[in-house]
Amino acid sequence: MAKSKAAKSGAMPPDNAIKHEKTLKWIETTVAILLGITTLLSAGASWIGSLHHGIQSINFTKSNNMAAQGSSEYNLGMQLYLSDYMTWNVLKEYYYELDTAKEDGDQEKIDQLNEKIKTFQVESASVILTEGIQWMEKNNEDNPFKMPGMTEKYFESAQEKVDESQELLEEGKRDNTKGDSYNLVTVIYSLTLFLLGIIGTFKNLPNRLVVLFIAFGFLVFAFIYMCTIPLPTGFAQMDFFNFGK
Repeated sequence: MAKSKAAKSGAMPPDNAIKHEKTLKWIETTVAILLGITTLLSAGASWIGSLHHGIQSINFTKSNNMAAQGSSEYNLGMQLYLSDYMTWNVLKEYYYELDTAKEDGDQEKIDQLNEKIKTFQVESASVILTEGIQWMEKNNEDNPFKMPGMTEKYFESAQEKVDESQELLEEGKRDNTKGDSYNLVTVIYSLTLFLLGIIGTFKNLPNRLVVLFIAFGFLVFAFIYMCTIPLPTGFAQMDFFNFGK
């Protein structure tokens, strides 16, 4: 009769009631622990993502500045190139006069022209043009600008700046992608927090367990994914905690 009344009233047997109570406490404890872990991981992912975006902004700014410097270096290289070309046109006239003096056998004029060429070259020719003239004389050529790679020498500095600018730009793009990935991790952690938060609304124990396992799955997935994303440059040195600098 007692069992029949208990069944009719919906009451659980004592053993089942104790087991049910223990399961509920286990779920509540697990939820509390997972909420704490997820909150900390979400905050960490959000912070690291903001660091990546900060580095991205710095790299983009440096890239723009480097590109501007490259443009300036290019203009300087072009000016030097034109200056050397005009210098060579003058020297070419001197060389022509020197050849004529040699044909005439006028040693005095030859000495004067050699001294004139030497002085003018020292005063007006750049290191690049001087190197080209040495190559020209060594290889019996008639124009120093025929030296392989000579024109590129005027723009080497500009090209280095441009290459560095492009490298910083690509690094900024990579940091942007990494920052977006950390933002995605934060979203998954937020979904996990949402699922953990609504577990208490389910009266049925199996439903609570299902939602708990789904939330745990999201947490594990987000954590593994976060571990695959590189940290910002310098993060390992913990420079962020060097106060007073």
